[in-house]
Amino acid sequence: MLDKIKIFSGNSNKLLAQELCSYLNVPIGQAQVKTFSDGEVSVEILENIRGKHVFLIQSTCSPVNQNLVELLIMIDAMKRASAGNITAVIPYYGYARQDRKAAPRTPITAKLVADLINAAGATRVLSMDLHAGQIQGFFNIPVDHIYAMPVALKYIKEKMGDDIVVVSPDAGGVERARAYAKRLGATLAIIDKRRTAPNVAEVMHIIGDVEGKVALIVDDMVDTAGTLTHAAKALAENGAKTVCASCTHAVLSGPAIERIKTSHIEEMVVTNSIPLTKEGQKCEKITVLSVASLLGEAIRRIHSDDSVSSLFV
Repeated sequence: MLDKIKIFSGNSNKLLAQELCSYLNVPIGQAQVKTFSDGEVSVEILENIRGKHVFLIQSTCSPVNQNLVELLIMIDAMKRASAGNITAVIPYYGYARQDRKAAPRTPITAKLVADLINAAGATRVLSMDLHAGQIQGFFNIPVDHIYAMPVALKYIKEKMGDDIVVVSPDAGGVERARAYAKRLGATLAIIDKRRTAPNVAEVMHIIGDVEGKVALIVDDMVDTAGTLTHAAKALAENGAKTVCASCTHAVLSGPAIERIKTSHIEEMVVTNSIPLTKEGQKCEKITVLSVASLLGEAIRRIHSDDSVSSLFV
């Protein structure tokens, strides 16, 4: 493996890339990724990658546009350096929330970003907990879509006991919540919410029995935490013994941290697909789980042409 693959990282999540390389026992690739004085991204690959299978680790998290352009330019540099295969490993795929025309005259940014990655020269994409599964179909190259569920479930089973009801924060997340409930042997509840504006959610009512149980809200991401905290309040008012949350991607923008601190949520489990801010690191309610071994195993299987889906059976 040492002779045939190279793993590089942009600036978005270097700690995750280092953990991943430690798992695979592969040194991180040498590349210089910086900006010119006017803000343009400058990239130079500092080692030979001709004919190699290159994996590029880059989450398109905040600053989203900077990290996205870094990803595209690094892919282009690798293509021009004659890399054999270029797999873009995007633990968090930004711009995914606009995956359809939800209103007139709006863009489909998830498709636009997929087109940019295709055009830059990636030959495969590896991503985790996409906001919508159909985003895989926006690419004209193979996409391996993996889930943080095995990592989260292990922690949940150890720490949260058996009396759990898994809660979907909206109708769109029912499939994800059902998968968690099935593996935990738990019941399922759904929160019926109505958005009045972007990043603003109003909880209407709860479908299912949560009284006297540990309510575990499951979602793919937490951004401003409005949905989560409204949901937690509704669950507490409906008799939930404890309210916890499990979200793969900790975007945590704007007032998110303050909302979580003052909410009914006792613990929120997230992954390191996005590095936490300093404020997030200080929040005692947030527990971070590493997905480095999961991504590392997926990379190993992709390189050796083994099944990736069998990780989640």
